[in-house]
Amino acid sequence: MNLEELLSRGRLKRHKTSNKEIQNLLALARRDIKDAKVRGLSSDRRFACAYNAVLQLATIMIYCKGFRPQGIGHHFVVFETMKIITGTDYHELTDYFDSCRSKRNITDYDYAGAISDSEAKELIEEAERFLKITLDWLKKNCKEF
Repeated sequence: MNLEELLSRGRLKRHKTSNKEIQNLLALARRDIKDAKVRGLSSDRRFACAYNAVLQLATIMIYCKGFRPQGIGHHFVVFETMKIITGTDYHELTDYFDSCRSKRNITDYDYAGAISDSEAKELIEEAERFLKITLDWLKKNCKEF
């Protein structure tokens, strides 16, 4: 699958982003990483906050490439598109984030207590690492932002 196929299937649409939009998404990601570290929150909530940070960061890459996910299952499309954009260097990380998407769905929609402390901690660490990756990616691929 490539970006044009996702576009023709209605999973992506063309999108012109702006510096303000990118900065807002970065602010959301930073906020969610910070919130994920709040003591006293359940592992489920910490995981969900870290997941949202990752989702926003991946969305930045898609916006910078001139697309926006749309329709049902757009979280899946975000990670599928991220895999295309970042290439093989980040397939393992993208697959990990997609598995977190499935876990987040369980904890948000099915039942509480699905996420262990170690799973939450791991995703928070990966979100922090992905923030750095995204900032480096922006410098190389979207210099205007």
